[in-house]
Amino acid sequence: MAKKRRVPPQDAMFLWIETPETMMHVASLMPFTPPADAGPTYLRDILEEARHQPVLPPWNQKLTHPFLLRHPRQAWVEDENFDFDFHVRRSALASPGDERELGILVSRLHSHQLDFTRPPWELHVIEGLEGGRFALYTKVHHALVDGYSAVKMLGRSLSEDPDSKGKFFFSLDPPKRSKPPKESASLVRAVTGTATGVAKGALGAAGSAAGVAKAVIKLETSRGEEHKNLKGGWSAPDSIFNQRTSRTRRFATQQFDTSRFKAVAKASGGTLNDVVMAVCGGGLRAYLDELGELPTKPLVAFVPVNIRDDGDEGGGNKVAVLMASMGTHVADPVERLEAVIDSTTKAKDQMAGLGQLPSLAYSGYLLAPSVAQTSAAIAGVKNPLPNTFNLVLSNVPGPKKTLWLHGSRLEAVYPVSIPAHGMALNITLETYADTMNFGFIGDRDAVPHLQRLAVYTGEALTALEKGLGLPSGGDDSGSSDASDKPTQKARSGRSAATRAALDKPAKKAAAKKAPPRKTATKKAPAKKSTAKNAPAKKTSN
Repeated sequence: MAKKRRVPPQDAMFLWIETPETMMHVASLMPFTPPADAGPTYLRDILEEARHQPVLPPWNQKLTHPFLLRHPRQAWVEDENFDFDFHVRRSALASPGDERELGILVSRLHSHQLDFTRPPWELHVIEGLEGGRFALYTKVHHALVDGYSAVKMLGRSLSEDPDSKGKFFFSLDPPKRSKPPKESASLVRAVTGTATGVAKGALGAAGSAAGVAKAVIKLETSRGEEHKNLKGGWSAPDSIFNQRTSRTRRFATQQFDTSRFKAVAKASGGTLNDVVMAVCGGGLRAYLDELGELPTKPLVAFVPVNIRDDGDEGGGNKVAVLMASMGTHVADPVERLEAVIDSTTKAKDQMAGLGQLPSLAYSGYLLAPSVAQTSAAIAGVKNPLPNTFNLVLSNVPGPKKTLWLHGSRLEAVYPVSIPAHGMALNITLETYADTMNFGFIGDRDAVPHLQRLAVYTGEALTALEKGLGLPSGGDDSGSSDASDKPTQKARSGRSAATRAALDKPAKKAAAKKAPPRKTATKKAPAKKSTAKNAPAKKTSN
């Protein structure tokens, strides 16, 4: 009998809530530029070589109870009949495939559940892109590997040397499992140690509980204008994103130079994450206003926060939660950023000084009211209570240098995350080299015209730069001076997928399931993109 490894509770949570409509897998879309001397069998040769490499944990592990995901003794066990061709698949677009067609394919691939009778991951090698390019779409269940660990593995699997072959992630040596949090370890020692150890452990546990209680009391007693941007579990308005999801998805992307966000952060005194949230808030404001669905109160984002110790690559999930305002109620881009900075600062102050276990406990308190939000969405009725949050916004730090696979340059890493009942939109950003890569994933029915949100996000960054008196990067088309990307042009603020621009006005309140809501105030309709470098094309994903 193969050795079993119990699924930790925080990982098992993603199995417990898995359904055909709320699929708990995450993915990455990675386009590559092949070397100039790549022959017609280039990709086939790479995959044939990978076939003969070992598949190592956790990628060769499957569930012991695949037909009962909520089994109380769920565990991982080695798949002794691992089928390489099932997990690693070749796909092709009708050549020459454009970014629009790539987005449609990714939307469809992400709309299908993983097979839990096998190790829950897939790698799709997508050929036929314009210019001889190809892409890798990697899908993995969140219970097997979280996003942070997956990014770390990506950095190890590819190479910084264009002449090095690199490896696929499934042939890497497994990451070292992290040690238990200090609070947990001290408690174990207290139980098994001397009377003095017991006393110290009890005091430590009591101190952690007191810290959580203090944070909760501070949250619930903070009222008035001074604390209006501090968001708890009952702060979010009703929105089109807080409804039941279907089985199908829409996917869109955006790519920016990191330098643009850094310049805004420096000029405003905020963090890079603050700027990301304000830019997404500006995009959401324009998008919802165009649909006639802009709430009076600001949208609230569920922001996952990595709480791993330094050097812990892990393999499971160690994520706490912040709730923060996205400033969608503020028309001026600079004032919106100021509101976001105030909100995130207060949210961070709430968790200051808490260790891993207390941070998780406090996060659980913040998320507890979302049970009503999710239940109402599943039932298809209006939530009688205030919502907990409206969408998920996540920032994953990725590789800092340009990476290569068998001589092919990695162009971008677009995250493809999880929409679910009650949160039909997820925006995840991953940094890579000198770029910031946004993946917008939404339910196909609840979030119409998703590509427009990506377009408006780019316009929101340009507006914020202008509001702060900074030069806009929106029309920059000069050559890049980055030494590690000799063949790459400077980015214009739009990914190739986003250049499938606005060909006709969006229909008001299109594809809605919930009754229409009034906007906060009458505003001029959102302007359509007129960027010179964004020729009009149809979108369909």
